[in-house]
Amino acid sequence: MTANAASDDLWVFGYGSLIWRPGFTFEESVAARLNGYHRSLCVFSHVHRGTPERPGLVLGLDRGGICRGLAFRVAPAHAVETIAYLREREQATSVYLERHLPVRLEDGRRIRALVYVADRKHLQYAGRLPAEELLKLVRQGRGSSGENPDYVLRTHDHLRKMGIFDPVLSHLAHVLAPGLPEPRPSL
Repeated sequence: MTANAASDDLWVFGYGSLIWRPGFTFEESVAARLNGYHRSLCVFSHVHRGTPERPGLVLGLDRGGICRGLAFRVAPAHAVETIAYLREREQATSVYLERHLPVRLEDGRRIRALVYVADRKHLQYAGRLPAEELLKLVRQGRGSSGENPDYVLRTHDHLRKMGIFDPVLSHLAHVLAPGLPEPRPSL
């Protein structure tokens, strides 16, 4: 039995900016792991961190691997408004596919969580880009939610505080803000 099978709680899995700016009411947040996907700067941002003319890059869940993040438990009373909010935020250009996937919480519970994964068929899917191209796109990105470098630095900082080492974000963060402490991969 999954943790949310016995109730109407909604679980949401965050792996990027949802970690540091969820934007919805939740009852608890728990470190969590999603199998079968990994965090990747694989989405050209045309709204939040860039424009169609000068795209930035944002994170998406891409196929393969494991992604550590946070799972947020939303009470039934807030589920409908949370889903509406997330659809407006995450689906501005329909670059993500909305899924309910199995997630394992740090405390061992298994739940199904609302997850947004990158749509590889969408024109904003960037795939895997060389480091120089990632840096160029991040530096130029400015959108309705702010500057792309800020997004990368804030995400890197919050992941680091959670003990999550992301080599791509770490490299970009150290180029964008050279005074950061040296990264230490978690075991």
